[in-house]
Amino acid sequence: MLTVLGVDVSPDLLDRWVDWLAPDEQPFFVTKSQATAWKLATDDREPSREDRDTYRTYAIDRKAARTAWLSEAAYGELPKATRAKLVRAQVDYDRAAVPTVRRWARIVGPEVRQQADGHRFVWWKSLLREPARVLPDVVSEDLGPSRHTEVRTWPAELPRVRELAGTFADGSGPNCFGTVMAACGTEGAETVWMLREPFEEWLAQHTERGGKDDVPGTVFVWRDTARLVQHAALTIGDGWMLHKPSQSWMSPRKVRTLAEVKRATRTAGWRLERHRLVG
Repeated sequence: MLTVLGVDVSPDLLDRWVDWLAPDEQPFFVTKSQATAWKLATDDREPSREDRDTYRTYAIDRKAARTAWLSEAAYGELPKATRAKLVRAQVDYDRAAVPTVRRWARIVGPEVRQQADGHRFVWWKSLLREPARVLPDVVSEDLGPSRHTEVRTWPAELPRVRELAGTFADGSGPNCFGTVMAACGTEGAETVWMLREPFEEWLAQHTERGGKDDVPGTVFVWRDTARLVQHAALTIGDGWMLHKPSQSWMSPRKVRTLAEVKRATRTAGWRLERHRLVG
């Protein structure tokens, strides 16, 4: 069993990771003039949730208003000079999943040097012939491991915490709000993209302000300057917390120390409040 970020990854999930990192068609973001100059057909199809998180489509520079969806074959048929400009444009527009040749050439093969400008490339399934050598590093690039194996006493009053800790979701969508709600007993909450409104309703119905950091069942809630909830985590005792850093397929439900979670969520303008479970 492959282990990534301290979490077991089944062969089936690893296969799905390959599809999410390198889908059969992936989006390339361009301006209208670039699409014309490079002879790229564009359309406004809706990206999947996994596409959204793989390429961080929510962060794309707004001037790149057109999207070309290319297969590996269509990409390979473009003149090399066009591929080089296209890949460089993705870096300029803040598209994710445009890694450096220097980082990966010795692992996936020298062909990445010829794919585009020799400095950057994009993932295709042909480069993922040995996914266990690539995906663990891609997934763990910006995240610390889950430390659930270090927990000695699991809270009896929160029986689902142990079940959820150290697991990956079955795709993008499941997020911090649903993870906290599921750990506190809301059936099925860990499988959906839980929006702010139902989380706020749950918070109002099942908690009250207050709570102690060393007691299981204290819900940490971070709000921005507009008072919108941005993140949530749950204390599970002995200085540990359960949280899911994001809705991305790369983000596991993990156990970290209170200090680690606080440090990871430190964001300008965010304020932390505590709620304790009631009822």
